[in-house]
Amino acid sequence: MIGRIAGTLLEKQPPLVLVDVGGVGYELEAPMSTIYQLPAIGEAVTLRVHQGLRDEVPVLYGFLSEGERGLFRALVRVNGVGPKMALAILSGISAEEFRRCVEQKDTATLTRLPGIGKKIAERLTLEMQDRLESLGGGIAATPGPAGMAAAAAVPEDPMAEASAALVALGYKPAEAQRLLKGLEGDHSEQLIRAALQKAVR
Repeated sequence: MIGRIAGTLLEKQPPLVLVDVGGVGYELEAPMSTIYQLPAIGEAVTLRVHQGLRDEVPVLYGFLSEGERGLFRALVRVNGVGPKMALAILSGISAEEFRRCVEQKDTATLTRLPGIGKKIAERLTLEMQDRLESLGGGIAATPGPAGMAAAAAVPEDPMAEASAALVALGYKPAEAQRLLKGLEGDHSEQLIRAALQKAVR
């Protein structure tokens, strides 16, 4: 079981990151809250890892903090919430905002996230009450969108990359285009962050 990876950041193509560890490239799926905080390409990075299976193939999920990984693990234990939805939740709202939604039973905000209907939102507010208490203040360490590291180079088409990332997080292509409409930015991460903020308003 892989619990931690430390190496050189090779690629950031949300929601995927590639880390070189001794000549071996590890591909991990990460929430945007982690990707916003990653260093520039070519710099050292350490990620906490959750290892899962998808169609009997190992999949690695990477997080910058133990609190973020703990919240991810708590989310995937909720009936009907898989890893993809858990990544979408961590990408769409901060850990503190999620805690507020659970405590106040704010299902309206949760249903604005991709793939979350009213029943799943209600289940989250019910089942996550005790799990958030067991996590304690650990989730406060979960990185938010502020302080995003600058990319090493401007991508050729940041809008296309942002659209692909939103679709990977669970938004339908038309919804991704609607969220990106009117936004400007030199990097896909800037566009994704703005689109996700627009989605939960």
